[in-house]
Amino acid sequence: MIFGLFGRGFADTTFALYRSIVAEARRPIYYLDYAVPDTVTARFDMIVLMMALALRRLRVEPTPPAGAKVAGGVRATEPHELARQLLDLFFTEMDRSMREMGVGDVAVPKRMKKLASAWNGRVVAYDRALDAGDVAEFAAALARNVYAGLDDRSAAAALAAHAFVVADRLADIAVGDVLAGRIDWPEPVSPPERMPA
Repeated sequence: MIFGLFGRGFADTTFALYRSIVAEARRPIYYLDYAVPDTVTARFDMIVLMMALALRRLRVEPTPPAGAKVAGGVRATEPHELARQLLDLFFTEMDRSMREMGVGDVAVPKRMKKLASAWNGRVVAYDRALDAGDVAEFAAALARNVYAGLDDRSAAAALAAHAFVVADRLADIAVGDVLAGRIDWPEPVSPPERMPA
């Protein structure tokens, strides 16, 4: 359940990792050199992209043995528990943002349901492309989502290639550093066609 941790508190590491993800998603180079639209929807999609990559990294960690007690809330340290917290925190923040933008109490649950559906669809598409090692498939998914509504979506290819670099970098980082938000995100390289002459 997406909202299972509401009111239970989050571990400090969950906040640290979320802050790192959001900071990466907001880097100006994506909106300047990678032509990501500077809109609420595209900013949401960039957070989803970086969240999906970080959660993918946590999912490869061994799951606790059956019956093992896993601490939750602020005492959580286990990667899968923190991944669940991270996703809950993301949707908590989306809920809060909608209310701050003036979305009424009656409309918020419907919009959250749409966001959850959007999240699920994107993550499935991104994981499928990563599993297949298919940059073109990833680019097609980004073109549908991050670049939705644009006539020119060609920058999706460069963003997809960078997403593969990010996934590789995350795979090489110790899980403890990922959990603590100590992620050395790879520097996005300006696509050649957008570099100044």
